[in-house]
Amino acid sequence: MNAYLIADAISVTYANGVEALRRFTLEVSRGEFVAVVGPSGCGKSTLLRALAGLIPPTAGEVRLDGQPVTRPSHQVGMLFQEPALLPWRTVEKNIGLPFELGGRKSSIEMRDPAILQARIATLIELVGLTGFERAYPRELSGGMAQRAALARALVTEPPILLLDEPFGALDALTRETLTAALEGIWRASHTTGVLVTHSIPEAVFLADRIVVSTPRPGQVAGVVEVPLPRPRSWEMERMPEFVEAMQTARSLLRDDNG
Repeated sequence: MNAYLIADAISVTYANGVEALRRFTLEVSRGEFVAVVGPSGCGKSTLLRALAGLIPPTAGEVRLDGQPVTRPSHQVGMLFQEPALLPWRTVEKNIGLPFELGGRKSSIEMRDPAILQARIATLIELVGLTGFERAYPRELSGGMAQRAALARALVTEPPILLLDEPFGALDALTRETLTAALEGIWRASHTTGVLVTHSIPEAVFLADRIVVSTPRPGQVAGVVEVPLPRPRSWEMERMPEFVEAMQTARSLLRDDNG
């Protein structure tokens, strides 16, 4: 398949002189899920922000569907480590917020409140929050709040979903549960995914390919194919393909960390 989202040898150096990325190249096909793993401070979050058009590369270029990415776009949804829900809005009102802010205004059918409400209800069911539509963020667990944030990121049906350590602040059991849920939600949403994470098992579970980054400045140390079938479950951890993908990714990380 032709690449849909491309970071073409991008470099990012901040005003304080910190070089976060150096000629980092990433190609993602339409409908693919790619994970980027690397040590803390290697520029993974910087990469996502460049892909989203939130920061300009110092060198190189980001392209989406052949067009340069120079500013944020409604074609790209983002999910961060913190859910950042508005505390005075219910779950369903938080999920619908992107449309109030102008998300995908060109979608005529979504201007119909009944159609938008049906879309929100479908997402609430998809992320497992049925019954909590009118709950406020203070009434949700951390995992539930992140489910609501995921639904909000998907409500405009963005072709690209960027995920920045979305479960990093959660306990191990909740993180595994949400990782499995995310795999199913991603398949159902037919979007293209890019995840940055410290967790190699999480990357193997979710991704079609894993891109391993060197320490800062981030460069591509290697790419690991993940030949696991979908749908996926944590029982696959015992499969030779799962183990081999983890070992290969760890080997690349060790080599580049000395």
